[in-house]
Amino acid sequence: MNSVTGRQLFFWGAAFVLFAGVILLLGEVLLPFVLGLILAYFLNPLVTGLEKRGVSRQVATGLIAAIFTLLGTLFVLIIGPLLFHQLSELASQMPTYFRQLQGIIINGSESLFGKIFPGSELGAEEAMQNMAKESAKHLTGVLKSVWTSGMAVFSFLSLVLITPVVTFFLLKDWDHFIGKIDKWLPRDHAPIIRLLVKRINRSIAGFIRGQVTISIFVGIFYSIALTMLGLKYGLLIGLTAGVLNIVPFLGSLVGFLISGTMAVVQYWPEWQPILYVLGIFAFGQLVDTNFLTPKIIGDKIKLHPVWLIFALIVSGYLFGVLGMLIAIPLAAAIGVLVRFGLERYLDSELYIGSRSPKKGGQKPGDKGDLV
Repeated sequence: MNSVTGRQLFFWGAAFVLFAGVILLLGEVLLPFVLGLILAYFLNPLVTGLEKRGVSRQVATGLIAAIFTLLGTLFVLIIGPLLFHQLSELASQMPTYFRQLQGIIINGSESLFGKIFPGSELGAEEAMQNMAKESAKHLTGVLKSVWTSGMAVFSFLSLVLITPVVTFFLLKDWDHFIGKIDKWLPRDHAPIIRLLVKRINRSIAGFIRGQVTISIFVGIFYSIALTMLGLKYGLLIGLTAGVLNIVPFLGSLVGFLISGTMAVVQYWPEWQPILYVLGIFAFGQLVDTNFLTPKIIGDKIKLHPVWLIFALIVSGYLFGVLGMLIAIPLAAAIGVLVRFGLERYLDSELYIGSRSPKKGGQKPGDKGDLV
């Protein structure tokens, strides 16, 4: 490694550390700006498409930004109060629901094991009571803190004013910003950086735009289906499942467990409504797996669900809500860099040794890549 390369690595390493420190210190302040950047990235193809049809960039940006700002405002004003009501009620009623669930489980355990293991129901009841108290206390606190934090972070001002303004200006000057960044690249490494950025962009665009579209579809379906079925907090559960569906299978799994538990508490001992609730998520996952994902995303994106879950947990732990917003783009970028590093390794003497490479060997990107 020559001295120039060493200085470049030191410079970019220091820049990365500084960037991470700024995010840690100013996470909540940066949130509307990062959200605006994500929205601009998401909406840029629409603006570019209008621009290719003869519409000026500024007019196209204004039109797209106005439409999505209107939709976002309507969502906050119409759906927001309903979500607030359901979340508040769920938080206050959580201890009651745990007691009901406790009674159902204890009665079931008595009928199944009471005759075989006399006295076992006493231990089960005590264990359930302790678990119910602790779980209700923690979950109630979590729900209240999530809502309080969410209102503090995603304030009305940030959602309705700051984020749309940031999105508009980023969309309007997107090509200008990209050109400026390209000029700042170190000249010796600019071609390889452009190659990596193109791969990262392809991975992020293919996954995020596709998975967000799928999440919107399934979130709307779950919310409408559960609400029409009469399940309590159906809107909240459905939208939560839709948001979590950004990680494949996670939204359906969490929604399945929460709605199934809520259905048992609400409908027991009637089995039919419980089966309907579970059937909604089974049908949604079936449509997602066999139709939506193959049609919208296909098999080109190499982001394993385990890698996505890990990235969300680590980023959320380190950077909070902001970290969860950047987790998937960061995971996609790291995945591309790891695959690129693997390509270089498989083409180097560290892997090949003194022998010439064998034809037909495994190449980076073959099935089995984790990221």
